Amino acid sequence: MTLATLSEVLQPALRDGHAVAGLVVLGWEDARAYVAAAEAVGCPVILQAGPGCRAHTPLPVLAAMFRHLAQGATVPVVAHLDHGYSAEECREAVECGFTSVMFDGSKLPLAENIAQTAEIARMAHAAGVSVEGEIGFVGYAAGAESLGTDPAEAKAFAEGTGVDAMAVSVGNVHLQQDQSASIDMDRLRAIEAVSAAPLVLHGSSGVPAETRRMLARETRICKFNIGTELRQVFGRSLRAVLAADPTEFDRNKILSQIEAPLQAATEVVLRQISRA
Repeated sequence: MTLATLSEVLQPALRDGHAVAGLVVLGWEDARAYVAAAEAVGCPVILQAGPGCRAHTPLPVLAAMFRHLAQGATVPVVAHLDHGYSAEECREAVECGFTSVMFDGSKLPLAENIAQTAEIARMAHAAGVSVEGEIGFVGYAAGAESLGTDPAEAKAFAEGTGVDAMAVSVGNVHLQQDQSASIDMDRLRAIEAVSAAPLVLHGSSGVPAETRRMLARETRICKFNIGTELRQVFGRSLRAVLAADPTEFDRNKILSQIEAPLQAATEVVLRQISRA
């Protein structure tokens, strides 16, 4: 079994100058393709259950799926709750068998974000589970605007919560469908100057590949969350399969043909930021 915690994969990445991908899972086919890609590249992978996924599939089912894939994998696999919005949700994930939880208190006042994240960190750490927190709101394409991370607040947050990883807002945006995000390097360097915490970049689908590669090797960003980019591959592949045989109706036959192109695209993403 190669089930790992977030800290177990991020600390070596931080030390050795590379990063690990947090890949947004929506179902069995993409989760299996992600693990297969990580094995082909020879790097760890973080399987992430976000709010959209959890609205469709119960947490116990996702935990069992992630753990099952980890049992047969030859590389470390992290079972991660992405954007948990309450202590109850994070506690349920821990009890179900997730090895990492992210509490998103980025919309809360600083003191409340620190207090709630710290309490969740104590609970999770007692169970041997890693914790990611967020300071500075990461916005959404065609939605709420980002609020850049204040370095002084990042310092207070890291020191006051004891999180294993800290998500920051430095020009990254969730759900961006093109790679046009511009990273605020001055803000990022100011955050790095006051905190030693491993950093996380949500919305990395919108970050150019060369920028990802540079950030993985030259900064403390050692986790890149990627969802939209690979969901686009899934959608294009699905449409191509259906167009090739409009009479096919068997779900398993259709979806089984999506995994190869999705795995190939995922390998490209992983090689950009890993040591491979």
